[in-house]
Amino acid sequence: MFSFRVQALILSPTRELATQTERVMQAVGNYMSVSVHACVGGKSIGEDIRKLEAGVHVVSGTPGRVCDMIKRRTLRTRAIKLLVLDEADEMLTRGFKDQIYDVYRYLPPELQVVLISATLPHDILEITSKFMTDPVRILVKRDELTLEGIKQFFVAVEKEEWKFDTLCDLYDTLTITQAVIFCNTKRKVDWLTERMRTNNFTVSAMHGDMPQKERDAIMSEFRSGTTRVLITTDVWAGGLDVQQVSLVINYDLPNNRELYIHRIGRSGRFGRKGVAINFVRKDDIRILRDNEQYYSTQIDEMPMNVADLI
Repeated sequence: MFSFRVQALILSPTRELATQTERVMQAVGNYMSVSVHACVGGKSIGEDIRKLEAGVHVVSGTPGRVCDMIKRRTLRTRAIKLLVLDEADEMLTRGFKDQIYDVYRYLPPELQVVLISATLPHDILEITSKFMTDPVRILVKRDELTLEGIKQFFVAVEKEEWKFDTLCDLYDTLTITQAVIFCNTKRKVDWLTERMRTNNFTVSAMHGDMPQKERDAIMSEFRSGTTRVLITTDVWAGGLDVQQVSLVINYDLPNNRELYIHRIGRSGRFGRKGVAINFVRKDDIRILRDNEQYYSTQIDEMPMNVADLI
């Protein structure tokens, strides 16, 4: 049964991303009979225990649930040769860092560690020196980061309340394709979703406070194209791939530069065309120009024919 020990562990910051990784690995590993299981919060612990005890080669999971499974001795770590931290900048900040170190303590010393992220700020690169030995750095220059196929625009809105009318005017453009609308808070997602629906616009919404079953259903509908407009927080900004998305709207400008590239990267996947539209109030202009300078890119005022560009 040696071949059925867990040999690779992939950790992701969100349940949706861990599940997406599981699905991709199942497709790729199908011809090699590789068995993969996603260990994520909000799902049945009993099911995780059953799957892990039956034996899998790869576990893709979120830190909390993976940590739990290791401590229960259901996820055995002795044969793990590879640890991958996806969206590594997110994983090594905020609430995840302690959990990552917790998991790391249980892993074999001769482990290979891989960090993957569109952005790795300097302070995060410093942290990596604590648990990586002579790492090979494959870093893309900042001015090459912005994906070539994504056109970026801004719409100047004098007041916060004018954003809503602007979004309603754009609604027909959104539904030509599939669009993701980013807000900075869960409360704003709920408020905007309610307001759009009250005005008879069909939208779906997702954020981290929703029950897992609801999040799964919304993801499934959006992937299949049943719903065309998704309003969300940054839970959706990292790594998630729905190939039909070719429009991203920043209803709120993100709180940091790194999030900007993560968000707009949801469109224009695999060389397809993408458009990012930023709603910008007077006091946001400075942030927009800062992003423009940081990524050596150009963000123009939105043209009238934006639908033709998608």
